[in-house]
Amino acid sequence: MAYWLCVTNEENWEGIKRNNIWGVPGSRRKTLQKVKEGDKLVIYLKEERIEGELRPSRIVAIYEVSSKPFEDAGRVLLGEYPYRVRIKPIKIFEKPVEFRPLIPKLNFIKNKQNWNAYVRVCMKEIPEEDFEKIISSA
Repeated sequence: MAYWLCVTNEENWEGIKRNNIWGVPGSRRKTLQKVKEGDKLVIYLKEERIEGELRPSRIVAIYEVSSKPFEDAGRVLLGEYPYRVRIKPIKIFEKPVEFRPLIPKLNFIKNKQNWNAYVRVCMKEIPEEDFEKIISSA
């Protein structure tokens, strides 16, 4: 089993919850092809301003992959994300976990000063120990 940090925004988060689908663009197809049924996805929302309010980067949910990767051009998320997996929720956090306080504890972030560089790609494999640290912070 593998653990993945899945980076998205508020609008796509709504589509993920509604459709139980995670998708990536063509540039990340090879990453998605590594995903297996049973893998865990940590849904990370980027910092963004919504209706004048700055919302910090945060972890909002844990999902489990429930299908093999597939291609589908149907519009379920904003943008072009035709490479997908079906997912099922394990835990959707009532109160999102703010990401910044986790940074010193996470091993996949080697340069703590430049942590943002580690969450720029839409999907990144993370160590099990980091997954456990995230879960225990919720």
